Amino acid sequence: MKYSELEADVLRMIVAATEDDVRAFGEETVTRLVRPELLDGADEDELTEEARAALTTACANVLTISAAELHDALAAIYDGILVEDDLDPGVLTAIRALAHWHSYLEQNRRGELYELAIRSIEEIDHEVSADLDDFLATPEMAAEYERIRRLLDPDAGQERGTHGM
Repeated sequence: MKYSELEADVLRMIVAATEDDVRAFGEETVTRLVRPELLDGADEDELTEEARAALTTACANVLTISAAELHDALAAIYDGILVEDDLDPGVLTAIRALAHWHSYLEQNRRGELYELAIRSIEEIDHEVSADLDDFLATPEMAAEYERIRRLLDPDAGQERGTHGM
C-alpha cells in the first residue's frame, strides 16, 4: 500500500466510524503519542522548567484533563519553548498530539483524529523508515495500520471471518 493510499484509507475509516469507535481510537492514539518515553530524549535547554512540567502533567493526564486545562497547559508549553526549530522529535510528537486532542475535545472535529492517526503513523515511520511505495512492508507499520483498523472499524474483522458462513 502506498502512503497516499494509507492516508486515504485512514480518512475513510475515520469518517465512517461510529462516535464511540472514533472516541476510543482517539483516546488510545493520543495516549500512545504522549507516552513518557517519548519525552526522554529532550535536552534540558529545549523547554523552560514550567513548560516541561506542563508537558509532563498534560501527557500524564491526557484522558482526564479538560479542554480548558489542556488549553492552559499548551499555552505554558508554547511560551516555554527555548529552541527555534530543533525540538526533540518525541517532544514535538507529544506537543502536536496534545494540540490535536485539545482541538478534538473543544470542537469534536474528526479531522483532528485523522491528524492523530497520521502523527502515529509518522512516529512509527521515524522508528522504522517505511518505504513510501510499500508502506505496510515492515511489521511495525503493518501492526499500526491494523491497530487503526481494529479501533475504527471493529466489525470489519468479524465480516471477514464470517464470509464463508
